[in-house]
Amino acid sequence: MQVPFWPVPMTMQTYVVLTLAALFGWRLGAATMGTYLAEGVLGLPVFAGTPTNGIGFAYMAGPTGGYLAGYLVAVVLVGVLTESRWNLSILSTAAVLLIGELTILSLGCCWLAVQFGWEKAVTFGFGPFLLGDGVKLVLAVATVVHSRRLVARDNAW
Repeated sequence: MQVPFWPVPMTMQTYVVLTLAALFGWRLGAATMGTYLAEGVLGLPVFAGTPTNGIGFAYMAGPTGGYLAGYLVAVVLVGVLTESRWNLSILSTAAVLLIGELTILSLGCCWLAVQFGWEKAVTFGFGPFLLGDGVKLVLAVATVVHSRRLVARDNAW
């Protein structure tokens, strides 16, 4: 699903990645993300732009491959930080999820730089995503904090 947004359409993929990592932890999060990536490698149309922009390993080796790898790394990193109780407050939750977001953007940008050079990678693979990713980051923080409160309330009974 894509949301019309400027300067690039916004998908909710990074929101799901960050929320999944913070709520599932690194093991279940990595297993879930690994399954998602394996489905994509097998040619299932699970990635944004598939099958129009290709499928399978060829799609993953293309311009979005670094972002996809970043999803897995971010899930593990955010999951580990979450499980170490590093995100007990709203601000520390935001910091943990921001680390995850920057991990995704950095790996995506690095992969683009290998293919197209640093200037194009930053111009087209980093800058255009900042506004949308900021919105998704706020939504992810709100979701994680609210979900934790619901679980804590239910466990209090």
